[in-house]
Amino acid sequence: MTADDLLARHRAVLPSWMPLYYTEPIELVSGEGRRVTDAQGRTYLDFFGGVLTNSLGYDIAEVREAVQRQLATGIVHTSTLYLIRQQVELAEKVARLSGIPDARVFFTNSGTEANEAALLVATNHRRSHQILAVRNSYHGRTYATLGVTGIRSWSSTALNPLQVAWLHSGERLRGLLARLPEADRIDAAVEDLREVLATQTSGDVACLIAEPIQGVGGFVHGPDGLLAGWKKVLDEHGILLVCDEVQTGWGRTGEHFWGYQAHGVTPDLITFAKGVGNGFALAGVVGRAEVLESVPSISFSTFGGNPLCVAAGNAVVDYLLAHDLQANAARVGAVLGDGLRDAVAGLDRVGEVRGKGLMLGVEFVHAGTGDPDPALTARVFEACRAGGLLTGKGGLYGNVLRMGPPLTLTEEEAREGLSILVEAIRSCAAGQPG
Repeated sequence: MTADDLLARHRAVLPSWMPLYYTEPIELVSGEGRRVTDAQGRTYLDFFGGVLTNSLGYDIAEVREAVQRQLATGIVHTSTLYLIRQQVELAEKVARLSGIPDARVFFTNSGTEANEAALLVATNHRRSHQILAVRNSYHGRTYATLGVTGIRSWSSTALNPLQVAWLHSGERLRGLLARLPEADRIDAAVEDLREVLATQTSGDVACLIAEPIQGVGGFVHGPDGLLAGWKKVLDEHGILLVCDEVQTGWGRTGEHFWGYQAHGVTPDLITFAKGVGNGFALAGVVGRAEVLESVPSISFSTFGGNPLCVAAGNAVVDYLLAHDLQANAARVGAVLGDGLRDAVAGLDRVGEVRGKGLMLGVEFVHAGTGDPDPALTARVFEACRAGGLLTGKGGLYGNVLRMGPPLTLTEEEAREGLSILVEAIRSCAAGQPG
C-alpha cells in the first residue's frame, strides 16, 4: 500500500475537519528513543512528541514492561467500579506531587475530559456557571471546554453552557498589555480582572481556568507572578483557580515540576494529561478534597484510570523522577532555546523565540510590521520535515512553530535538531518578501 492509497482512504471515511500535517502526510510506523520512522523508511528526530504526549520518547523499556505485566494478567479493564491497586498508587503519587494539601484525584482519558471534570467540580462547589477564562487559551473540544477556549479557529460552536468573561493573555507582541513595560503588566492584568468582575459578572464566579503557558495558543505566557496577582483578587471573592497543566506539567518547563509553581501560588484544582501516559490515554484532575468532593451525585469515568493505562502512568512518573527529567528539560532546553535565540537574533522575520525548558515556540512575522506570517511558518514547517525534523504549529494566527520534544532529549540531539531548524528558518526567510 502506498501513502497516497492510505491518504485517499483516510479522506473517504474521516471528517475533513480532522487536519493532517504536511502537504504530503506521513504514516509513522516505528519509533525508538526520540526518533520515528515513516512507512517509506525515512527516520526523523521528533521535536513534537505526539503533541507533547510522548514525554519519555518511544519504546521505553520500563513503560513497555509495566504494560506487558498488566497484559499478562489477562485484565485490560474491569470498570473503575472495582478497586484498582495501580490506580490508587498513581493517585497517591499525583496527590503528593501536586503540592495541594489533602488532595483528591479523579482520572479521565484526555485533557479535554480533565478540564470538563474540573469545570463540573468548580461550578458545583460555587453553585455558579460563571467562569473566567483567558484570551488565546485552549482547553479542549467538548461542549463546556470549547466555551472556555479563547481561539476562534478551535471553537467550533458559539453555543455555550457556561457564562464566560475573558481576561487578557500574556501576549508580548500584540494586544493591550503588550504596549506596557514588562514591569507594569501584572498590575494592568489585575486591574483588568477587577474591572471584568465588576462589569461582566454578578460576582459569584465559579473559577478562573488558565494555562501557565498557552499550548495551542503558541506557547504564549505572561510574566511570572501573573497567576499570583490574579489569585489575590480571586481569594477576595472565593473564586477557585484551576490550572490547566495538560502541556506544562511533569517537569517540561525545566524550572519547576508544574507551570503554576513559577507564580508562587497553589491552585485549587490542577488538570493533567498528555505526558503522564507517554502515549497511553491517561489524564485527570487533582484538587483540594473540599472542592473535588463537591459533585452531588454519582459520577465516574468508564475507562479513566483503567488498569492498563495506570500501569503505564506509574512507570512514567517513576521514570520521570528517577532520571530527574525536569533537570534535563532545563539543561537541554537551554541548549536548544539559547542556541535558537542566538542563531535568529538578526532575522527580522522572527518576531519572538519564547517558552521554557523543552516547550519552545518561534513566531514568524512580516518584516517591518510585526504582522503574523503563517505562510512563512508553513514553509519552515515543511523544510524542517524535509531536513529530518518533526515539529508542530500553532498560535492564534497559525504563525508559531511549536516544539515539545521528549524530556529525555540529549544535548547532542538538541544540537542536531537546532541545526536543522536554523537552516530551515534561514533558507525559507532569505529572499522572501517581507
